[in-house]
Formats: sequence, structure tokens, C-alpha cells
Amino acid sequence: MKDKAIKIACIGAGNVGATAAQYCLELELGNVVLCDIVEGLPQGKALDMTQAGPIRGYGSLCTGTNDYADIAGADLVIVTAGLPRKPGMTRLDLLEKNGMIISGICEAIKTQAPDSTVIIVTNPLDVMAWLAYQKLGFPKNRVLGMAGCLDSARMSAFIAMELNVSMKNINTMVLGSHGDTMVPLPSYTTVSGVPITELMTPDRLEALIARTRDGGGEIVRLLKTGSAYYAPAAGAVRMAQAILRNEQQLLPCAALLEGEYGLSDVFVGVPCILGQNGIERIQPLKLTDDEQTALEASAAEVREGIEGLRSLGVL
Repeated sequence: MKDKAIKIACIGAGNVGATAAQYCLELELGNVVLCDIVEGLPQGKALDMTQAGPIRGYGSLCTGTNDYADIAGADLVIVTAGLPRKPGMTRLDLLEKNGMIISGICEAIKTQAPDSTVIIVTNPLDVMAWLAYQKLGFPKNRVLGMAGCLDSARMSAFIAMELNVSMKNINTMVLGSHGDTMVPLPSYTTVSGVPITELMTPDRLEALIARTRDGGGEIVRLLKTGSAYYAPAAGAVRMAQAILRNEQQLLPCAALLEGEYGLSDVFVGVPCILGQNGIERIQPLKLTDDEQTALEASAAEVREGIEGLRSLGVL
């Protein structure tokens, strides 16, 4: 993107943030600053990742810090910091706690990295992306949410497992919010260009769509004491790669809509062309009436979360 060395800030050194940092290093997208409030955690993980470089063959460096001043001048920021929803915690509880965390982080980004592009991963993702956009005051093309990349990847994986074909041959597109109301699009799902409807019965396809919607929940139930992090981190870094390398790649991302798909003033997953300016443009797709209705329902759920933030006084 620029003549100087690319600087990437990963805020949150938990499983998702640290894995995202590792993927960025492996791809040599730039030098990484891993930031977290827990003393010693980002420093230890960053040192470990740097020491892996000579073995894994990358030359990018990772620095750990508890000081937001160290993200100064970052070209791109990936935000994973936040709390998972715990037993007994209401949806409003999660909104309030993560809303306050994201608000504080955005103040630091605005001060230290005012020219950065920001990718939000913290849940509830679409609502947190909308909050970040409000707090940062950045142009809408430089604030994105990671969801569609992850959900589309999950759907691709399930199709590959079902058909016993290479995941590399599968293209999927999942729109909407990151949750139960996400909108997988079978009409835009292919295997080496062959429509998925030619390769799978409607009932099996519907079963895989249902599994995609429950993709995160399935992993939580299996792990029992944690949640997914390899694939969520990979989704965020795929977006980062497209931006930092100016790929002009079409990827589903949570973006601010201002009339696109008949929706306004809401972040929701839609197909975006990603390049050096962040979201270069939102790509229109022709949706069926049922798909449009589902996307509107998904956006309505995000709006409920936004109203929840307002009721809590987080805005």
C-alpha cells in the first residue's frame, strides 16, 4: 500500500487475535503489533511467534504491548477484543460490556492510527461494527466487519465434506448478519462452476445451510470451554490480505449500507470489492424475493442490537 513497511495492529491477544497475528506473519502481510490489556500475554505470544519465523520462513516481526501508543501509524487494525457470552449473561449484558470495550478501543485507534482501515471481529459482530463506525468517525469504506468470509468458508467446508470434493473448487456466498439470521445463497454456490443444485438434493442442501447457521455453536458445544478461533482469524486475515495487497477481491463483509439492497443505516453482510481503500464498492446481486426478505429480517435483528446499545447509553 505504501513505501514504508506495512504495520498491522491486532487488538486482543486471545485465541482469535493471536491466531490472526500468526496468519498475518505467515503471509508476510507486514509487521504486527499484538495489543492486549493483560500484562505479559501479548508480549509472550509475540515473542513466541517471532521465534517461529526462522523455522516457518517468514521475516515479519511481531511485537507485544499493553500500550495503545504502540499501534501508532498502523495501516490496518483487526479488533478481536471482547467477552464471549457466558452462562447467565443476557444479550443486553453482552452488548453493554463489549460495547464499552469497543468504544474505548476506537478512541485509541482514532488517536493513534487515524488513517487505518479497521476490521471488527468482536461479537455481536454487525452491531459492534456499526458502533465502531460511529465512534471512529472514519469514512465508511475503512470500517468493516468480518462475518461473511467465515460463514461462507464454513458452508464451503460442509459442502466439500458432503460431496468429497476439494474445498478449493467451491465458491459460496453468505450474506446478512453473523448469527441465526444469516442468508446463505444457494443460487451463487458452485463447485468448479457447476451449480450446487445440480450436485445435491434440496433436503441435503437445506441441512448444510442449517449447519452453516449453527457453525459457531457446533464448535462451542464440542469444545465445551471455548469457541472457534482458527477460522474466524482466517476470515479476518483474508480481508486484510485483500486490502493490503490491493487485490480488488470480491468477499462478503459487514458494511454500512446507504440504500444498497434497499437497506440504510445498518451494518450487514454484503458482497464487497476489497482493495487498498478498504471497501472499494458494494457489489449488487440479484436476489430472489425470499432471499431479499431474509436479508431484511437479518438487518432488522442488527437494528434491534443497535437500539439495545442506545437503551444502555453506550452511544
